[in-house]
Amino acid sequence: MKTNQKLISGFSRLLADTYFLYLKTQNFHWNVVGIEFVNLHHLFEQQYTGLADAVDTIAERIRALGGMAPGSFAEFSKLTKLKESTKKLTAAEMIKQLIHDHEILIETAKAVGNASEDANDLSSADLATVRIAEHEKTLWMLQSLLAK
Repeated sequence: MKTNQKLISGFSRLLADTYFLYLKTQNFHWNVVGIEFVNLHHLFEQQYTGLADAVDTIAERIRALGGMAPGSFAEFSKLTKLKESTKKLTAAEMIKQLIHDHEILIETAKAVGNASEDANDLSSADLATVRIAEHEKTLWMLQSLLAK
């Protein structure tokens, strides 16, 4: 049970980080402006839609491990390392924030993945690996937008 609690805590943090990133990406989808509006508007929508699916999958894994999934902004705020974005940003500033946040999500997913492997929990390790791959792909896409 001690191992499960460690995994539950790790996945709770991953859930909080993912939910914060979902909300931020949706915010940027709504508020992006500029010459690349159409492309970024669609890209951000694809990204937040994928994050919404991930939120559900991660919460269900927490429940399968015997935990209660956090589900409030107060709980998420305590668990996440991500920062909210409340000011008007340029498209490039939005992309830079998302790059930073995806890097944090990769770090979080790797930590829970390592803990899952240590616990010989293949289902949890698989979920963490899928999340790492998704965030690495998104990170590559976002970094490509800023490449010169």
